Amino acid sequence: MKASEGLEVEKKYDAGDDAVVPPLHDLPGVARVGEPHTALLEAVYFDTAKHTLASRRITLRRRTGGTDAGWHLKLPPESSASTGAEPQERRELHAPLGQPGVVPDSLLARVQAYVRGAEVAPVVRLHTERTTHALYGGDGVHLADLADDRVTAERLHGQDVSGEAAGEGHKQQWREWELELVHGEPELFAPAEQLLLAAGARPAGHASKLAKALGTSASREEGTPALLSGKKAPAAAVVTVYVASQIEQLLAQDGAVRLEEPEGVHDMRSATRRIRSGLAAYRKLYRAVPVRRLRDELKWLGRLLGEPRDAEVLLGHLRGHLDSLPPGEGTDAARARVERQAGATFDAGYQRLQEALQSKRYFRLLDSLEDFRDNPPVRAQAVAPGQRVAAKAVDKAAKRLRRSHKAASHARRGTDHENALHQVRKDAKRLRHVAESAALVKGKRAGKVAKAAHRQQKTLGDYHDAVLARDLVAGLRSDRDPAATAEAYGALQKRQEELMAAAESKYRKARKKSRDLLRRGVL
Repeated sequence: MKASEGLEVEKKYDAGDDAVVPPLHDLPGVARVGEPHTALLEAVYFDTAKHTLASRRITLRRRTGGTDAGWHLKLPPESSASTGAEPQERRELHAPLGQPGVVPDSLLARVQAYVRGAEVAPVVRLHTERTTHALYGGDGVHLADLADDRVTAERLHGQDVSGEAAGEGHKQQWREWELELVHGEPELFAPAEQLLLAAGARPAGHASKLAKALGTSASREEGTPALLSGKKAPAAAVVTVYVASQIEQLLAQDGAVRLEEPEGVHDMRSATRRIRSGLAAYRKLYRAVPVRRLRDELKWLGRLLGEPRDAEVLLGHLRGHLDSLPPGEGTDAARARVERQAGATFDAGYQRLQEALQSKRYFRLLDSLEDFRDNPPVRAQAVAPGQRVAAKAVDKAAKRLRRSHKAASHARRGTDHENALHQVRKDAKRLRHVAESAALVKGKRAGKVAKAAHRQQKTLGDYHDAVLARDLVAGLRSDRDPAATAEAYGALQKRQEELMAAAESKYRKARKKSRDLLRRGVL
């Protein structure tokens, strides 16, 4: 069963046993505070023996009691800070209670990229006496809830943060206040914090109840690092920030691919390609062997992602054109063959991809990517100014694109020309990715180059899709086809040839429009 999803926006505070909840109706915009409601909650938190999920600020629990009983998965917050002035935003997914010790597949799939084959088991049990104060606006809108929680936490098994075996049965008790938005706006947090601090609360020293129970006041840094030196950042820092953002995207899309969600494969493939482009463009900043290995493994993953994605795009492309043909036996026969051929390719490719995502090879790749992010294998020249190095990388990619265009313009019509235009598309894509990385330090001009390259890539992508569709249809045709079926195939092929001509014409216009920009580069 598919998990439901929402966005949790909250802020936590530590509170003493004798603290009194202040008059919440004094807050701006709050017209009424509902009668306090108390519920008894019991939650069992699941993690690996090394608390991998907790270290990434991910919580997976099964909770009974209250209005939202069931399985809950909270994914990493947008910000890497575990505490501070800003409230946390986290994606929260819910699934029905099901069996106590069996994590629903819809949630387990979301954490596989993080646990990487390790077993997930109960690590903490929480008993919470929660008194909820509901805050309402003048129009009756439910703005937020202040939860006054008295918590008893019991460690189950696994390791503590030092790696030592944790004794089962160890208990802690504490009290905390948690302000969570319902339909209110984030502007409520600032005045609420002043009120709560004046009542004796203090900002929480933990990111979650699980972190408190495990003794982790701060989690590992996750997500995209900041470019601390701004436009004066060294070259390797620029690459690290860009690659880190794509690693984050790749990990985030892993669950979507496992659950076969729309665009999951496309988005994961795009992140993989961007990382490859970045490593290729800036490879001289790093030691050769680790970067070459990463690029090879990313190519392997990209190929696996490409098989089902290309079949999916091709099938969608041809379905639209089949729908435009006159109805009849010929169209129906052509549709059946197209669906069978492209569908079988998609199914086989997705099966191979799913198997790969469970493999040790894939998990090693994820480890290597994060190690590159956290410990880049830089050479001495990596301290060179990022602006200069990024600009040279863009200009080099633009020069490569110009060479590809020249080769395509001289290629013989037919397969040679089609392959040459496909190479132009790939080089335009690389230029786009490199310019995106350069935009971190080169600003608007690099952004314009990226957009210009994307326009060429997109039109040639349409061209390539039509080429693949034409070839598929040609492979399905047979001399034994009835006349009506042959006519349907002929119409499909003619349509692809028309689309190829239109896309090539559009590409030439896009190239002409951006010729001066790409020749000047971003220096």
